[in-house]
Amino acid sequence: MKTLVPFTVVALAFGILTSCRSAPSVSPPTEAHEGSTPLAKITSEAPNIGNHSIRNFRDAKKIAAKLHSERGLTLYCRCRYAGKKIDGPSCGYEVDRSEKRASVLEWEHVVPAEAFGQSFSDWREGSDACVSRKGKRYRGRKCAEKNPEFARMEADLYNLFPEVGEVNGLRSNYSMAEVGALGKFAGITFGGCEAKVFKSKFEPMDFAKGTVARAYFYMEDAYPGRGIVSEKNRKLFEAWDKMHPVEPWECDLYRRIRKVQTNPNPVLESRCGAASE
Repeated sequence: MKTLVPFTVVALAFGILTSCRSAPSVSPPTEAHEGSTPLAKITSEAPNIGNHSIRNFRDAKKIAAKLHSERGLTLYCRCRYAGKKIDGPSCGYEVDRSEKRASVLEWEHVVPAEAFGQSFSDWREGSDACVSRKGKRYRGRKCAEKNPEFARMEADLYNLFPEVGEVNGLRSNYSMAEVGALGKFAGITFGGCEAKVFKSKFEPMDFAKGTVARAYFYMEDAYPGRGIVSEKNRKLFEAWDKMHPVEPWECDLYRRIRKVQTNPNPVLESRCGAASE
């Protein structure tokens, strides 16, 4: 049975697409975050402000495709794409394992679904709702998707970005980290796309680090108690956020997402507000 996108969401998404070209411009971001609210305060004091409009990942991907189409760049590599086709030469991308997957666009959860999914008993243990037609119980992501709260988290547009399919696959559910220089036969890189995979850790290119940090902090803020940001990673993400301030495209995207998804993103609200002052 097909899952229908709620009429209000479709209507809002359509309205955004027709007004994208007339959206107000954003002033270039400043080098510091003077006057903005500290991330620690945002994440500790804000109420639960997560997605309550988009019901599942399938719907979210359709909406995200429209919201990101005008910019047409992947997050970690900044490869150009059109539709579902990746333009590898545009970013100097070199295939590591799968030519097929390297040519296809996929939708990346910056905070992996497994990272917050493990906090749901449906994922860890299964539930009475997760029984196959043959009577066999199952668990994991497929079961968690039957839980409305998990489904909304999985569909949150603030955590969803376009990426080269191969990079999405090789990043897997690995934690973000500063991997550093790799030896000749150590880890994985992708040519001109200098994202790195090494020992179950993933390091995006510098231009993506701030966006990644802000996505993690948003998810921690919006869905408290899910263990999304550890104390160790909090320090890393605070450094990335400071070193790589919000860019105009990120603020434009924030406004578009908010119109569709309706809930605010306090992290981007703070950063974009400081950047425009």
